[in-house]
Amino acid sequence: MCGFAGFFQPQGFHSVLHGPLLAHQAVDLVRSMAQRLSHRGPDDAGVWTDETRGIALAHRRLSIVDLSPAGHQPMASASGRYVLAFNGEIYNHRDWRNELESLAGAAPWRGTSDTETLLAGIEAWGLEAALRKTVGMFALALWDRSTACLTLARDRVGEKPLYYGWQGKTLVFGSEIKALRAHPDFNAPVDRTALALLVQFGAIPAPHSIYEGVHKLMPGSWLTVGGHAVGGPLPSPTRYWDVGQVIHDGEARRFVGTPQDAVEVLDRVLGESVAEQMVADVPLGAFLSGGVDSSTIVSLMQARSSQPVRTFTVGFEERDHDEAGYAREVARHLGTAHTEIRLSPQVALDVIPGLPTLYCEPLADPSQIPTALVSRLARTQVTVSLSGDAGDELFAGYARYRSARALWRPWARLSPAARQSGARAFKRLRPQAWGRGVTAVPSAWRPAAQAVSALGDRLCKAAGVFEAPDASEFYRRLLSQWPGEESLVLGGADAALPDEPAHGLDADGMPLPGWAWSGADGFVHQMMATDMQVYLPDHVLAKVDRAAMAAGLETRVPMLSPRVMELAWRMPMEFKLRGGESKWVLREVLSRYVPRSLTERPKKGFGVPLGPWLRGPLRDWAEPLLAPGRLAEEGYLRPEPIARKWTEHQEGSHDWGFQLWNVLMFQAWLEQSRRT
Repeated sequence: MCGFAGFFQPQGFHSVLHGPLLAHQAVDLVRSMAQRLSHRGPDDAGVWTDETRGIALAHRRLSIVDLSPAGHQPMASASGRYVLAFNGEIYNHRDWRNELESLAGAAPWRGTSDTETLLAGIEAWGLEAALRKTVGMFALALWDRSTACLTLARDRVGEKPLYYGWQGKTLVFGSEIKALRAHPDFNAPVDRTALALLVQFGAIPAPHSIYEGVHKLMPGSWLTVGGHAVGGPLPSPTRYWDVGQVIHDGEARRFVGTPQDAVEVLDRVLGESVAEQMVADVPLGAFLSGGVDSSTIVSLMQARSSQPVRTFTVGFEERDHDEAGYAREVARHLGTAHTEIRLSPQVALDVIPGLPTLYCEPLADPSQIPTALVSRLARTQVTVSLSGDAGDELFAGYARYRSARALWRPWARLSPAARQSGARAFKRLRPQAWGRGVTAVPSAWRPAAQAVSALGDRLCKAAGVFEAPDASEFYRRLLSQWPGEESLVLGGADAALPDEPAHGLDADGMPLPGWAWSGADGFVHQMMATDMQVYLPDHVLAKVDRAAMAAGLETRVPMLSPRVMELAWRMPMEFKLRGGESKWVLREVLSRYVPRSLTERPKKGFGVPLGPWLRGPLRDWAEPLLAPGRLAEEGYLRPEPIARKWTEHQEGSHDWGFQLWNVLMFQAWLEQSRRT
C-alpha cells in the first residue's frame, strides 16, 4: 500500500509558469507532487526521471511485504526495459514466483517484494496477461523505455484510486488529486456535471472527477499514452476484466448443489481468500462492526490464527446508533484482542474540518467520520486491517434491494400511461404539506407525526420513480437523494450514472449472448451489478481507502477476491434472499463460528446520528456553509431548495440530513480548495 504521482511531457520537461525545466528541477517537482501523498507512504520515498523522454515518476512507500530497501520504488525490471510505480498488493505473487522460476533465462530475485514479482510477470507474459493473472488490489504507472509509452492500470473493482488528465501539454497522474494539483500546470475548473452526480448520489462515479479534464481510471482497465498524443484526446481505456462478463458467466455456469453445498463451498473459498490476505511482514488486524460481513471475516481470520486477532470498532453515545456492544460480544466469543473508541458529537466536530483534505474530492457519506476514527485507532496497533466490505453487493444485503423489488413488481405490470397517471397523482402530494404541523403537535405524538412526514417524502419521491422508462432508470431514481431537483447545480447536466456493461452489454454495447434481465430476481441482480460497478468502488471503497491511508493504514477486502466474486455470481438468488432473510448463505457460514443470537439484528454498520447532530452540535459549522448569500456568490448551487430543506430540517418537520450532507461536503471541500 503506497502512493505515487508523476507527469509526462513528451516535448521535454517544461512548465507553463517557468519555461524549460532542468533535470533536477523536474526531480524536485515530481518529488513535491509525491510529498502530498506522504500519508499513503510514510516509510520511504523515491523518484525516477528520463529527461530525454519527458517522464517523471515518484513514489511514497508504506512497507508491508519485504521491508528491506529491495522493495524501493520506482523499480526497474531485471532487463531495464520497464520502470514501475505501484500502489497495492498482489496476494498471489508467491505463486507467480514459482511459475516464473521455471522459465528459461529467469533472472535471479533481488528481494521478496510483490513489485519485483509484478515486473517479472510483465516481462515474461506481457502487461495484459499479467493483469489478468493478478489476485490483488492495485493502481500502477508503468513506463516502457523501448516504446516510450506510459501505461496506467487499476485493479478489478477499484480498491485503489488513480487519477489522470492533460493539463495543457502535461499529462499529470497520481493516487490522489492533491498530487496532481501540486504541478504548476494544473488549472482545472470544477466539473458541474460531476457536482450534479455528487449531490444526487453522494459520490462522483468514475470516469468523472470533481475537476473538468481530470479522470478516474475505470476499474479493471488500463490506458497507454505515447508521445504522439500531446494534449489531445486520450485513448479509451481497455478492459482486462468486466464484472458484466463475470455475471454473465455466472448465469451460464449456475451453481449446482444444495443450499448446504453452497455454504460449504463459500466457507472454504472465502476462508482461502482471508488466509491469502493475512500474509504480511507487519502487524495485521480487522475492523469489526458486529454485523454479518465483518464478523464473518474476523471469524475466518481467528480460525486461521494461533494468536488473538486484533479487532477494532467505533461506538456512539447515542444508543440508537451504537453497535459497539454487539461487536464486543462477537470479539469475546471469538477470543480476539478487541479495542473500541466512543464517538461523541464533539469528536465528530473535531474530525469534520479535516475531511476536505482527507477526501481530495468531495465524498458525502456520514460514516466517513467513524471510518476515519476507527482507522486511526487501528493504526496505533497494526499496519494492515481486513474489512467485510462487498458482502452487501455480492450477497444481496442492502434493504433497498428488497424494497425496490417489492415496488418493481407492480410497476413492471403497469402500462406507460398508467405509470404517468400514478406519477401525476404522487406529484400533487407536496412534501411540505406532509410536514406541516409536526412541530405543533404534542411531544408525545411527534414521532408518529414525523413518520407521517417521512411517508410523504417517500410518496413524493415515488412520482419520479413511476416515470422511469426502464428498470435501470427505476433504480437510479430510487438512489437519487435530490429527486426533482436536477437543476440544483447551476449549469450542471442531468445527473445520470455512467453506463454499466453489467446490464447485459459487451464492450461494444451489444447484448451478451443469451443475457437478459427478467423477473424480480433479475431486477435484484441488476441492482447488485450497478452497485458493484458504481456504488462499491466510488463510494464504499473510496471512503475506506482515503480514511485508512490518511492514517497510514492498509485495508484489504477478502470478499473481492476473483474466486469469491465468481462464486457469488454463480449462486442463485434463492441462496441470497431466502425466507425473508438477506445474505442467507453468508449468514450460514457465520453461524458455524458465532451464535446467531450475537449477529441477527437490523444492520447499522458505522452509521451516525446525522439528523440530530445537524440540528445540534454541528449546526454552527453547517449553517454558514449553506448561507443563501454565500451560495449565490459562489455560483454553483441554487440557494432556494437548499434553504428550504435546511429550514424544514431545523424545524423537525423533515429529516433532510443526508441531502444536506451531500451539499455540505462540496461546500467544505470548496472552501478548503480555495485556501490551498
